[in-house]
Amino acid sequence: MQSNGLSQPYTRGQALPELLKQRILILDGAMGTMIQQYKLTEADYRGLPGSVRFSDHPDDIKGNNELLVLTQPQIISKIHEQYLDAGADIIETNTFGATSVAQEDYKMASLAREMNIVSAQLARAACEKYSTPEKPRFAAGAIGPTPKTASISPDVNDPGARNVSFDVLRASYREQIEGLFEGGVDLFLVETIFDTLNAKAALFALDEFFEETGERLPVMISGTVTDASGRILSGQTVEAFWNSLRHIKPLTFGLNCALGAALMRPYIAELARICDAAVSCYPNAGLPNPMSDTGFDETPDITSSLVDGFAKDGLVNLVGGCCGTTPDHIRAIANAVAKRKPRVFYRESAGESA
Repeated sequence: MQSNGLSQPYTRGQALPELLKQRILILDGAMGTMIQQYKLTEADYRGLPGSVRFSDHPDDIKGNNELLVLTQPQIISKIHEQYLDAGADIIETNTFGATSVAQEDYKMASLAREMNIVSAQLARAACEKYSTPEKPRFAAGAIGPTPKTASISPDVNDPGARNVSFDVLRASYREQIEGLFEGGVDLFLVETIFDTLNAKAALFALDEFFEETGERLPVMISGTVTDASGRILSGQTVEAFWNSLRHIKPLTFGLNCALGAALMRPYIAELARICDAAVSCYPNAGLPNPMSDTGFDETPDITSSLVDGFAKDGLVNLVGGCCGTTPDHIRAIANAVAKRKPRVFYRESAGESA
């Protein structure tokens, strides 16, 4: 059994550390981009024809993509399968905003746990359909940042103001983690981190869950650099961001979202230099472009060529796509990096277990 660097071995996803040493693994692409192509209406979000569960919900719910696992599960399953067919080794549950904190925007906080259970079940079923002994597939429980930030004031006139506390975030994340685990995920992905304190709340909740249950699952961490300053929104450089969270001993650590691959490169190179974990990178398909079908500039050929450049230079262990990417992007990325060797973990090169 592979260890996560702590005293206990992984109880799920045991094959992942070794696979990351053997080849560059592929993460799926954007869920939201694919959902947008269905052009769903308010009525569609409320459920399939004949469904009455949410017909009288008083607030608008169009745009609540996490609800679709309950109201349009066939769409979410199809998207998962499209990414698996394109070559993804790991797919993310449709739970980016499935916390009580985020769902409060739709007055659906009470549904958070159910959303996570069902979403994990859908992803796990898709993985089982596509897994083979030669190419096992894994479901990652996606844990997003929530729309609130624990470090930054929402009021420019009151720097000390906060609209959420660490304890509220921790409790919300704990509920999500329990639901994802119950639904059958193989690992957890704390992603699109713009506030390190929010991430710490999620990771603290994970640590509590592992301690109390005796379970140990791989943890992936991915932040987002918001502009050319090379910092996440709460002010840390990527090096500081790594040093703030490295004690978790994540399986992978990297960046996703905000910047396209071209602008992300120096920050991925920095992480590749300092991290003793596997490095992940799943960028947007370039910069936003409202005239594009996906809302972003880059075609699969462009994105895959840029990501392949990272692989060629030995910077990455896991790659995929974020906003604007589709199964075509993931297929192109998978084909491009298939000939590349994965980055050597520093722990590995030092003779220690990765």
